Amino acid sequence: MIWLAPAMFGGLVIILLMGYPAAFSLAANGLLFAFIGVKLGLFDWGLMQALPNRMLGIVGNQTLLAIPFFTFMGLILERSGMAEDLLLSIGQLFGSVRGGLAYAVIFVGVLLAATTGVVAASVIAMGLISLPVMLRYGYDARLATGVIAASGTLAQIIPPGLVLIVLADQLGVPVGDMFRAAILPSVVLALSYVAFVFVVTLVKPDAAPALPESERILRGWTLWRSALLSILPPLALISLVLGSIFMGWATPSEGGAMGASGAMLLAGAKRRLSLDLLRQAMDRTLRLLSFVMFILIGSTVFSLVFRGVNGDLWVEHLLTNLPGGTLGFLLVVNVFVFFLAFFLDFFEIAFIAIPLLAPVAQKLGIDLVWFGVLLAVNMQTSFMHPPFGFALFYLRSVAPKNLPSSKIYYGALPFVLIQLAVVGLVIAFPGLTGSASQKKLSSGVIEVPMDQQGYGDYYLPKEWR
Repeated sequence: MIWLAPAMFGGLVIILLMGYPAAFSLAANGLLFAFIGVKLGLFDWGLMQALPNRMLGIVGNQTLLAIPFFTFMGLILERSGMAEDLLLSIGQLFGSVRGGLAYAVIFVGVLLAATTGVVAASVIAMGLISLPVMLRYGYDARLATGVIAASGTLAQIIPPGLVLIVLADQLGVPVGDMFRAAILPSVVLALSYVAFVFVVTLVKPDAAPALPESERILRGWTLWRSALLSILPPLALISLVLGSIFMGWATPSEGGAMGASGAMLLAGAKRRLSLDLLRQAMDRTLRLLSFVMFILIGSTVFSLVFRGVNGDLWVEHLLTNLPGGTLGFLLVVNVFVFFLAFFLDFFEIAFIAIPLLAPVAQKLGIDLVWFGVLLAVNMQTSFMHPPFGFALFYLRSVAPKNLPSSKIYYGALPFVLIQLAVVGLVIAFPGLTGSASQKKLSSGVIEVPMDQQGYGDYYLPKEWR
């Protein structure tokens, strides 16, 4: 049976590289190796009786209910023109300084991340509105595209990012704890982007000039009034949503529902709420939710069979015997996730890799909330990897046709390095996540009683453990 688990994992990698959809690849691979295991007498077919209960567990999972609410909230706010209002006002506010438009994009990226939580919406909105202006007034194309793509990906790490919800679900930790732990690392990441732009303006001033005087349309009180009216509504909404979750007044699902309702009220107040907008938002939300549910169902089939052939023990043995103990485990896992992100998006990584890594991390005494934030920052690079990053695809779709794709890819590289540096900071300084229970990195292995070891979201019956 020793060879069956690595063969199963290798088979999944091959199927995914062939371009088949992840959800169906996971389920088909699991069923194929279950059949092989039964024929070879290495797998108990009775284990598959746990599958119906697992499916019911998926559709009844309250944590996952937060995903459609936050997605719908973001789409309503984005389609109602909030992103455009923010970019225009903040661009005018920062336009008088070198690199001002880049700073505005980062600032708006943070606000959109906290309100929309959708990378595609953030990148496309900023690409359509800011990129033409930045290029027209002499910004280096690599800096302009890199800032827009990187700022758009903040939607996955700044609460209430979808990646945090999914990771909390897969790690079996409270979503509110994950949100709280992600705040400081996400702020550090955004400030790192600002610092990079500032250094560029010092070293190469022509790469990020100030807006010409003729383009500064808004001035004085009119400028500040426009900026405040653009910033305050989304800030009030996200403060209400996250505040209610952090204070324990609402669950993440209830907070998401409140946010979705608030987004419709804001759109209605601007007289931009229409049946067509609602239809578009509901359609996109349903598509994303269906994608998530099918991947989760497929990953459940895969993980059940993988554990049935002792794949979890194979992974545990592989990772707990690494040189360097806990630190060695963290380095290998982060390198592994980084390279997975070349080919898979964060949903696929979360549903395939995290259920295999979480029990090992728990056995090594690693705080799972801290571990989740660490992986969230790492997985954020999946949107920025040239040439496969989704943020780069989104930006390419709205960038001028005469802008070479190579400049978009080169522009992303410094920001990928910044994200990896923040991964290193989170490893070196666990306090960035506010984690008090994170064990000191050492070469020792901390044993965890068998009845406390996790088996993913859904657990095997006791007689099958």
